[in-house]
Amino acid sequence: MNSWKGGRQLRLRSSSWCLKAFLLFLCALAVVVPVVFFHYSTISYFLRPIWDTPPKPFQVVPHYYTEDLPLSHICKLHGWTLRETPRRIFDAVIFSNEVDLLEIRMHELLPFVTKFLVLESNATFTGHPKPLYFRANKHRFNFAGNKLLHFYFPSRTLLPDEDPFDNENLQRSAMDKALLLAGIEDGDLLITADTDEIPSAHTIRLLQNCDGFPTSMHLQLRNYIYSYEFLVDSNSWRSSVEIFEKKTTSYSHKRKVDLLLADAGWHCSFCFRHISDFIFKMQAYSHADRVRDPSFLNPKRIQDIICKGGDLFDMLPEEYSFKDLIGKMGYVPQSFSGVHLPTHVLRYPEYYKFLLPGNCTREPDPDPVPMSEV
Repeated sequence: MNSWKGGRQLRLRSSSWCLKAFLLFLCALAVVVPVVFFHYSTISYFLRPIWDTPPKPFQVVPHYYTEDLPLSHICKLHGWTLRETPRRIFDAVIFSNEVDLLEIRMHELLPFVTKFLVLESNATFTGHPKPLYFRANKHRFNFAGNKLLHFYFPSRTLLPDEDPFDNENLQRSAMDKALLLAGIEDGDLLITADTDEIPSAHTIRLLQNCDGFPTSMHLQLRNYIYSYEFLVDSNSWRSSVEIFEKKTTSYSHKRKVDLLLADAGWHCSFCFRHISDFIFKMQAYSHADRVRDPSFLNPKRIQDIICKGGDLFDMLPEEYSFKDLIGKMGYVPQSFSGVHLPTHVLRYPEYYKFLLPGNCTREPDPDPVPMSEV
């Protein structure tokens, strides 16, 4: 009898222990699931070195430059030869709202570019209506004269099974047609880049006047965020230059070749004059899903992050090794160097002071640009 009672008590204790363990598991699950749901990106990025492999490294093409050397000598330094006549250059960008950076870009490249192509839509990549910012500010680009061509791309609503990259790809396809309308021909040089990816003037002058370089190269750009005060690294590579061939060339913003021309310009991401421009882009571009909470769009929060060099989306760095990831965690260090920045910025430092070290506070928001009828 005692043996039976002992066995029954043991089973009851065992059942009680299992019930407690099950309840504990449910409690843990109730805590873990929301944490994973709301911090999935953070967890995923932190574990990226485990689940992802880095892309093939680029073969870096050395880039030489100093002032006051003849072009023939600079071409020779690269192992190239001087052309008899400069080649034609076409610079094409899909424009959203980066008015200041577009102005800086066009001033930097104006002496060398044959045609600037600006393609603008009345909707964001995410499909939401937007003002025609370029059209509203077109007077600021009168200096480009007949070198400037403005193309309009009508808006479309994303279908249920589409994402913002589908709209982006449609606009890039539209640029292919715009380039032909602009008169690009085989042998011309095409610059493919976002507005904020600005090649340096001496880089484009080099490629305009030399023969013998590869027909397609990516451009290594110094990678800044918010202004030229916060230098992240030199790993921006999506901008490219390509000798145009009608049968094979397409306006794409992806990796095309393994060649990377060193130190060829500047990529200044989220380098806006007004807080409202930050809020617009955070909701408009192809990674708008990174706005995981409405508080991310709080102007005071954004201003604080700009001055600290933090991350607007509260995300970890996109790195493929724990060493690189840990090395870039936290705030981007300040840079106090104003050496070798776009000429137009330094020519008008008061107007562009928001881009220079020590001027992180943004200007009051302007009157909104009205939604334009097309």
